[in-house]
Amino acid sequence: MDDILSPAVPTQQSNPLDRSRRAFLRDAITTVSIAGVAGTGLASGAHPQGRGPTGGDPFTLGVASGDPLPESVVLWTRLATDPLEPDGGLGESQYPVRWTISTDETLTNVVGSGTTQARPEYGHSIHIDVRGLSSNTEYYYQFAVGPHRSPIGRTKTAPAPDDSIDAFSFAFASCQHYPTGYYTAHAHLAEEELDLAIHLGDYIYEGGNDGSLDRAHEPSHEIETLDDYRVREAQYKTDPDLQAAHASCPWVVTWDDHEVENNYADAISENDDPTDAFLARRANAYQAYFEHQPLRPSRIPDGPNLPLYRRLSFGGLLDLHVLDTRQYRDDQVYSDDAAGDPDRTLLGDEQEQWLLSGLEGSTAQWNVLANQVPFAATDENPNPDVQEFGGGDKWDGYRADRQSLLAVMAADASLNPVVITGDVHRNYAYDLKADFTDPDSPVVGTEYICTSISSFGDGSGITSYGSSVGEPWQRFYNDERGYVRCTITEEEFQTDYRVVSTVEAPTADVTTRATFTTAAGDPGATLASEPPSGTTIEITDVNPDQNGDLTNEFVELQNTGSEPIDLAGFQVSFEGGYSQFYTFDELVLEPGATVTVRNGTGEETEATRFADFGGPVLNNSTPDVVVVASPEGIVLDEASYSPV
Repeated sequence: MDDILSPAVPTQQSNPLDRSRRAFLRDAITTVSIAGVAGTGLASGAHPQGRGPTGGDPFTLGVASGDPLPESVVLWTRLATDPLEPDGGLGESQYPVRWTISTDETLTNVVGSGTTQARPEYGHSIHIDVRGLSSNTEYYYQFAVGPHRSPIGRTKTAPAPDDSIDAFSFAFASCQHYPTGYYTAHAHLAEEELDLAIHLGDYIYEGGNDGSLDRAHEPSHEIETLDDYRVREAQYKTDPDLQAAHASCPWVVTWDDHEVENNYADAISENDDPTDAFLARRANAYQAYFEHQPLRPSRIPDGPNLPLYRRLSFGGLLDLHVLDTRQYRDDQVYSDDAAGDPDRTLLGDEQEQWLLSGLEGSTAQWNVLANQVPFAATDENPNPDVQEFGGGDKWDGYRADRQSLLAVMAADASLNPVVITGDVHRNYAYDLKADFTDPDSPVVGTEYICTSISSFGDGSGITSYGSSVGEPWQRFYNDERGYVRCTITEEEFQTDYRVVSTVEAPTADVTTRATFTTAAGDPGATLASEPPSGTTIEITDVNPDQNGDLTNEFVELQNTGSEPIDLAGFQVSFEGGYSQFYTFDELVLEPGATVTVRNGTGEETEATRFADFGGPVLNNSTPDVVVVASPEGIVLDEASYSPV
C-alpha cells in the first residue's frame, strides 16, 4: 500500500500571460482536501458571527504538515476555540478556512493558496494535500479564518529520485503520556534542523490519570466515545512544545496501542469487551486520530479501519517503510510454544507481503522500518530453563513474522536495513541476528530504539554500553527521556540519543548521551562517542528471593582493583536497572574487599547493607538480572540470578 493519492482538484488559474517563475509555480499547485476546494464565499451552514472562530482564537491546536512526497505535502490544522469541548467550541456549523504556502518565512513569495471548509463531521479539521511543489524544497504555510491567523509552519518536500543530496536528517520519538511529564524533549526537537520527524506511537494515552504536575487527563475517565477521544487528542495538541515540534518540519506518524486501548490486538480488547462494542470504540479512536494528524485525505477511516501502513521515498538515499503492528495482529501470548506458532502474525498477511515485496524491490541505499515494538529478541529472562516468557506484544511473540523479515535482510546486504522503534520508554541499540536462537549467526541489520518523550516520568539514568546477560546482541541501554536524531549519508547512518535533564519541570537541558553509527554494507551498531571510564567493581555472587523470603535475595560486590573505591552514590538494582534500587551512603571499599547488599531488613555493617523494599516490586521468584552502576548511572557489571 504505497501512498496512493486521490485525484487532484485544481485551484483557480492566474493570468496565463504571466509566465514568471513565481506565477508558474503558483499555477501548478493543486490540492485535495476532505471537503474539496471551496470558493471564498461563506458556504451554506457556515457560522458568520458570534460563538466560533470570530469569537476567539480558532488555532489553539497549532498547525502541522506531514507525509512529504517530491511534489506534495499535507498541511493540517483543526479549528477549536475551546479545545476541551467535544465540538471544539464551534457547534455544528462549518467555516471557510484559507490556506497559503510560500517559499519564504514572511509568506511573500506565495506559490499556492485556496479555501476549504472546516466541517463538524470531521471535527473541523483541515487536511490539505498540496500538489505541484518542487522537490527537496523548504516551504512555509499558514491558515486563516475570519480575522484570525494561525502560526506559520515550516515544511519540506521529499527529494526526487534523481535529486543529489549529501545528507538527510530526521528524529524519531514515541510515548508522550501527558500527566506524567512536560514535553521538554519536543521543545528541543523543534530546535533541530530536521528534514523530517517520525512519531512511532502512543501519541495519546486512553486512561484516566491525574499525575502530579497539574496536567490531569481530560476527560478524567478512560475514554471510549468519539467525544472522549476528540477531547483527549485536543488536550495533547494544546501543549506548546508539541505544537512547536509539529510546526518545525513535516511529520510521519503511526500508532501503537494507547491511541485506542492498552494492548489491544486487531478486534480483541484487553478487557474482553464484545467484538462489536470494541470495534465501535476503535472507530471512534481512529476517527479522532485522523482528525488530529497530518494524514492525507485519502486515509480517512472507514469505520474501525484506517489504512496507515505506507512507504515514502527520499531520493535514492532512503526508503521509509511505515508499519502498523496493531490493527492486524493476533493477540499477545505469554509462552514460548505459543510465540513460535508459524501461523501467528503481527503484521497481517497483506501488510507482510507489502513489506517483503517493498524491501525486495527497493533500490534505495538505506531501508528504514518505522516500527512500534522491539524487533530484536529481548527476552528479559535469560535462563534457558524457563519457557514462560513468550514475548508479549513485542516481535518476540510473533517469531515467524520476524524470521521472514530477517530472511529478506540476510538475502540482500545492499538493503542496509535499519529498524527504528518506540514503545518501551528506554533507549536501546541492537545488532539484528539472522537467527536469534544462534548468537553466532551473522548480523543482518540494526535496530535503534528510542525512549519516551515523557511516559514513566524521569528515568533512573542507568546507562549500559555493550552486551547484556541474555542479549549478547545489545549494544546500548539507557533509562532517560528524550528522542533520537539520525543523519544519513550514502556511507553512514548516524544515530544520536538525545536526552533531557528532566520532564518534571517545564524547561530542561538536552545532551547527546551516546552516538552510534552503522556503515553501509556493514550492519550493526558501532559506538562512535567516547564511553565513560569504568570502575573496578564486579558482581561476585547473586541470589534471588526464595518463596518471598527477601533475606535470601542478595548481591555481593568486590573491588577488583588496586585502589579504594568510595561507593557513595553507587547503585544496585535488583531488577536489572528497571526497579528495586539501593543507593550506597558513605562507604569505602578497599582493594579485594567485598560488600553484600541484601533485600530486606537487618543490622547493617561495613560488609552487609540492606535494601528494604517492603516486598518484591516485580516477580523475582524466577531468575532475573541484577546490575551495579556508578553515581552517574553507568552500568559497571551485571549478572543473572541463579535458578531457585
